[in-house]
Amino acid sequence: METARPGPVPTVDYVHGYSRREGRRLGDQADTLARLLHDGTSYPAGSRVLEIGCGVGAQTVHLLRSSPGAHIVAADRSEESLARARAHVAAAVPDARMEWHRADVYDLPFADGEFDHVFVCFVLEHLPAPRQALAVLRSVLRPGGTLTVIEGDHGSAFFHPDSLYARAAIECQISLQTAAGGNPLLGRELHPLLTGAGYEDVEVRPRTVYADRTRPALAEGFTRDTFTAMVEAVRGDALAAALITSADWDRGIADLHRTAREGTFHYTFFKATAVNPSPPSPPSATKPSPV
Repeated sequence: METARPGPVPTVDYVHGYSRREGRRLGDQADTLARLLHDGTSYPAGSRVLEIGCGVGAQTVHLLRSSPGAHIVAADRSEESLARARAHVAAAVPDARMEWHRADVYDLPFADGEFDHVFVCFVLEHLPAPRQALAVLRSVLRPGGTLTVIEGDHGSAFFHPDSLYARAAIECQISLQTAAGGNPLLGRELHPLLTGAGYEDVEVRPRTVYADRTRPALAEGFTRDTFTAMVEAVRGDALAAALITSADWDRGIADLHRTAREGTFHYTFFKATAVNPSPPSPPSATKPSPV
């Protein structure tokens, strides 16, 4: 039984951009959080796994390492990102056997039920119609196949010392991503999104990052090089939109850096797993009773 695929949806700009700096930030994020986010995710040898929105391959490397026998198919709509992903994977996992496709999540070039598993990380938050995207992904997932989704939630960020300026800078990033058609608070919505798209056995669990001076790798790799770097990248757009003054912005970013050096920082990711339900069995024919 085929799953109907919704029509195309207009694409929106990736709010963080496609600069080399952003590529490095994605790599820092993936490497720093690999154990936290990928724990419990591995796929059997021979299974076909679609990673949609692979970007520069930051998460692809960790999928390959945790599931060396699986057949990974990575797809992204950006040809530039795919080229960088190929280079990154070739350097990190030189013996990897996988496929690369340029594809839009709303218009996938794959057959119905082609994949055993689908992996989606930090993608839905940038889409104008995430439930529709999940429905399309369900169409290429075999009945009984699994979907894994990981998303953040910028509303979960809190820190000490607190700073109104830092919170204002974070709010600028949230406002800009929302204006671009995304949802930076999507993590908290994963369960209703997945059930609304027709998945079953949906399970969502928080994956919390907490950093202080006793965890210097997280303070540097996440607080500074991932989260603060993400906020810093929208400075020009925030000022152009008159969301904040230059002085207040600079103070907010300085306060976030202070948090990385000497404070505490907390952020929650949400990881969901779900199953594509099997179609109902047709009713069995009954023979008439003998007279």
